[in-house]
Amino acid sequence: MESEARSRQTRRAWALSTPALLLLFLAAAGPLLIVLVYSFLLPGKYGNVEWGFSLDGWRGILYSRDIFDGSLKLADAHLTIFWRSVKLSLLTTIITFVVGFPTAWFIATRAPKARAMWLFLITIPFWTNLLIRTFAINEVLRNEGIVNTVLTKAGLIDAPIRMINTDFAVLVGMAYVYLPLMVLPLFAAIDRFDMKLLEAGYDLYASRMAVLRRVILPIVKPGIVAGSILVFVPSLGAYVTPRVLGGGKNMMIGNFIELQFGQGRNWPLGAALSMALLMIVMVALLVYVRAATKGSNPHG
Repeated sequence: MESEARSRQTRRAWALSTPALLLLFLAAAGPLLIVLVYSFLLPGKYGNVEWGFSLDGWRGILYSRDIFDGSLKLADAHLTIFWRSVKLSLLTTIITFVVGFPTAWFIATRAPKARAMWLFLITIPFWTNLLIRTFAINEVLRNEGIVNTVLTKAGLIDAPIRMINTDFAVLVGMAYVYLPLMVLPLFAAIDRFDMKLLEAGYDLYASRMAVLRRVILPIVKPGIVAGSILVFVPSLGAYVTPRVLGGGKNMMIGNFIELQFGQGRNWPLGAALSMALLMIVMVALLVYVRAATKGSNPHG
């Protein structure tokens, strides 16, 4: 009787969770499954796909077919876009950490009332649309923007410095956009930090760098890893910021995927690129989980 009651309770639990599981499948797993299927089909002449199995979409990530003899050659442009995306995402993560760690430390060491005000100021950019914030950076970096105008009037330069439509502009834009995503996890980790450990380190004649390296960073490591993932993942798939600040020549993976579904009319390649991007993100998340678990183990 007890096993029968337990079985009935299990069936009831599954029945109650069925609507949520169905919604999860339709809203998340369903579209991903469609993209995965498209990546193994043939491209249509005017977009869309033709129902025939093909690995050309996945092959096109690394190789391109010559239009004259049909031979395969390494797709240098595709690899360049992938490398630019990973490089800019890593640099964005590093910059946001270098700027975000002192910011989070400053906020965490303020009085409770002042701390709430600083956190409020950090979250203000989230109230504004991403496109608006990106255009604001565009106004700062363009040839007639704030930076060039100030430098010109100060007599430091004779002609405007070209910053817009470059990797530098994309890097600055993404660092500005994703900085709060680094500050907030760091603040949460530092806020739980026991400041008495600093006194103990100094009592043992450790230098400030030694205390930072051997006491502070290991303890707040989960916040560092969480913030890094929160910045790296959206940076890797960024579309708006590279489109506005990088122009057509400095595209990243997100722009390249959109190009295949739009002007390129190669939906299988776009789907394969999307799945490849998803795999990179999954690897990054696995690294995060492993690092966070190791960081939370005091005997690791």
